[in-house]
Amino acid sequence: MQYHYIPKTGLQVSSLCLGTMTFGAEADASEAKKMFDLAKECGINFFDTADVYAKGASEKILGELIKGCREQVVISSKAYFPVSKDPNGKGMSRYHLIQSVESSLRRLQTDHLDIFYLHRFDDNMPLEEALRGVEYLVQAGKILYPAVSNYAAWQILKALGIAERNKWMPICAIQPMYNLVKRQAEVEILPAAQEEGVAVFPYNPLAGGLLSGKYFASGSDKAQDSSRLNATEMYKTRYMTDTAIASAEKFVALAKNLGFSPVQLAIAWVASHPAVTAPLVGARNCQQLQECIGALDIVMTPELRTEISSLSYEPPLATDRNEEKTSARFESITAGP
Repeated sequence: MQYHYIPKTGLQVSSLCLGTMTFGAEADASEAKKMFDLAKECGINFFDTADVYAKGASEKILGELIKGCREQVVISSKAYFPVSKDPNGKGMSRYHLIQSVESSLRRLQTDHLDIFYLHRFDDNMPLEEALRGVEYLVQAGKILYPAVSNYAAWQILKALGIAERNKWMPICAIQPMYNLVKRQAEVEILPAAQEEGVAVFPYNPLAGGLLSGKYFASGSDKAQDSSRLNATEMYKTRYMTDTAIASAEKFVALAKNLGFSPVQLAIAWVASHPAVTAPLVGARNCQQLQECIGALDIVMTPELRTEISSLSYEPPLATDRNEEKTSARFESITAGP
């Protein structure tokens, strides 16, 4: 296992982060323990959760698992989405953030979160309100490093600017969606993170399982009845499009022709982007997790990354200057006499 610094912090995290959204949902406490132990044995020291995962059960289970090893693991959690019917039980207000972090700490049985994500941009209030709440929690010692998830590039940069102007702790990490069939992050989010020295922990490297290969057995493009893609409307909307399915089919075929597990190759492709610090991987059982960890053994050459990238739609540039990707650039034009 290799470890990477979160820029500007001195904190090192493993090349893979174990997402625990399945803890208390598809994986009961017993299976979660087996996966946690396997992850630790393989050198994973970074575990991600959220207050909304399994209605708090994910944090409770993870809290039991980190007893006795809290000092050896990095824990991140999040807040934004509704956790109750209370009108103030959601969003990015200081009121909700402080309550949410206090509740997460109780469930996790710890006195601080190493990384805390604002889970989504709040369109209903100024960003300053959320960041002021985060700074209060930093000053109280309940958060070490702020972070954001599902933010656009301009929102990330605005958050950095607000923090700098107010001399608050800046965000140290982002958690965007990124995989072979969802590449929008390449346009501005990943370049912005690289430029500003912000760690990137992408989620959904397998596109909700679409890139795993199990949905195309015997030439079928239909997911199994028990699959997340089949059972969850959010994942259907996100990934079950003709374009995504076509790219996934080509990717699975390429992986098999090259002798790779599609799961491992998909994760390795995400990890190979120069802005990515560590992909988040999730699993329902140890067998799935072991396969994910095997992605670390794949050597992603520039040629292989290019070949894989060609299988999906490359998002356009952030500007309308199409010539920026060709030799017809402004710099190549020679002025006349």
